[in-house]
Amino acid sequence: MSSLIIIAVLFALFWVLLIRPQRRRGVEQRELLESLEPGDEIVSTGGLFGVIKSIDGDELHVEIAEGLVVRMAKRAVAGLVERDEEQESPPASDDPASPS
Repeated sequence: MSSLIIIAVLFALFWVLLIRPQRRRGVEQRELLESLEPGDEIVSTGGLFGVIKSIDGDELHVEIAEGLVVRMAKRAVAGLVERDEEQESPPASDDPASPS
């Protein structure tokens, strides 16, 4: 009887530590993909940054450089780029007289 309890506890631990977080990440990724809109800045699983120009079913047309639009699978999107991070960082100054 005690071995059944140990097996049940181990299964519960396995569920809490491995399966449940994986499902949560899957749901979050699905919600992200459903919320994509033209104009969103994204990063792909391969590390490319770009702006979505249009969405055609499971394909995205993403501008990765000025005038360079590539076709990308929607599921290759790793995440959205936070625009606040770019605005918060102060521009670098090359003026040696400015205080540090």
